[in-house]
Amino acid sequence: MTVAIIDYNAGNVRSVLYALERLGQEAVLTADPAAIRQADKVIFPGVGEASTTMAFLRERKLDTLICSLTQPVLGVCLGMQLLCEHSEENDTPCLGIIPQEVKRFQPRQHEKVPHMGWNTLRQRPGSWLSASTEGQHVYFVHSYYVEVGPYTAAETDYIHPFSAVLRKDNFYATQFHPEKSGSVGEQILRDFLAV
Repeated sequence: MTVAIIDYNAGNVRSVLYALERLGQEAVLTADPAAIRQADKVIFPGVGEASTTMAFLRERKLDTLICSLTQPVLGVCLGMQLLCEHSEENDTPCLGIIPQEVKRFQPRQHEKVPHMGWNTLRQRPGSWLSASTEGQHVYFVHSYYVEVGPYTAAETDYIHPFSAVLRKDNFYATQFHPEKSGSVGEQILRDFLAV
């Protein structure tokens, strides 16, 4: 099986590469459209800011490439948010694959933004995650979120419930970082590699 990790203007891409290596799965970090198209699985990770990243993707026509992929694609953190329709972060039009909005957390009293730390997963019916991940803790770092909706595969709570995991067709996504979530994150990467 070949796995391509999309190499673009975002932080944290190498940690996903290393996480796959720990699972014994080789992957290539690439921005080459042919290599991405030919891969069996594609991972779209990211840490960064939405508008800058979307501009970078558009300049290199990676936006149209990602939208055209038919193999399983996993968006992680910013990668998940960019799969959506629009982000409140600098009023950014995103890829539009998942028809949902990305919103900024509005703290009420003592909550801090960004949301950083460990939260539990609550799977929804039909989730693509293995049953062993239910109720387990995963690691989040983000200021923006996607509301719970028809494409939510698992949710968690910070200030209010939000989507921790999404799925639409061949596009899968996690708001948290599986590569920083220990054995649970490793299982979630295995779940994706098995779809």
